[in-house]
Amino acid sequence: MSMIGQISLHLNSDEKLREILDLVPITEPTTDDDIYFVLMRSIVEQQVSVKAAATIWGRFLDLFDDYPHPDHVLAFSGDELNAAGLSFQKAGYIQNIARFSKEQDLSNSYINSLNDAAAVAHLTQIKGVGKWTAEMILMFSLNRPDVFPVDDLVIRNAMIKLYGVTSEKRQLIRDLEEIAEPWSPYRSYACYSLWSWFDKT
Repeated sequence: MSMIGQISLHLNSDEKLREILDLVPITEPTTDDDIYFVLMRSIVEQQVSVKAAATIWGRFLDLFDDYPHPDHVLAFSGDELNAAGLSFQKAGYIQNIARFSKEQDLSNSYINSLNDAAAVAHLTQIKGVGKWTAEMILMFSLNRPDVFPVDDLVIRNAMIKLYGVTSEKRQLIRDLEEIAEPWSPYRSYACYSLWSWFDKT
């Protein structure tokens, strides 16, 4: 049996989840293992529309001849980055990533040597990189199979809708984590399908 077949068999044991897996088959995500690059792009994409993010990201990349190497990113002033469309806060966060990559290790090989919790702890040392962003790196750069981003609004809303969850605040988090626990060790794949399903509803 293929890996996707094994994952599907495991997740189909959840009757509610099975309902959406019939509509949104499990697939391998498209990944990008340039963690440094993806981190910067994720900062640009925060709290703006997809169209605006693409425009700003394009302007940011236009500042460089080939690639936003850390030394080149740090050579720009906040005003220069702001002129490319980045807020001063996001410009600072991007330079934090560049500085961290020089002082620490953002290589795929190093991050891949860490377990999920240690990888999140390493990445969230960077000011501007929160737990959600780190979890997205694990899922979409490192293809980690068992990440559950409970703070993701779409995942929360999809699970509330699918399972009829009515609790709130801390109890909501506990309830969602309890629902997701049987999906392990393939919680990432359940979330890929939840995102696709909720986007279509």
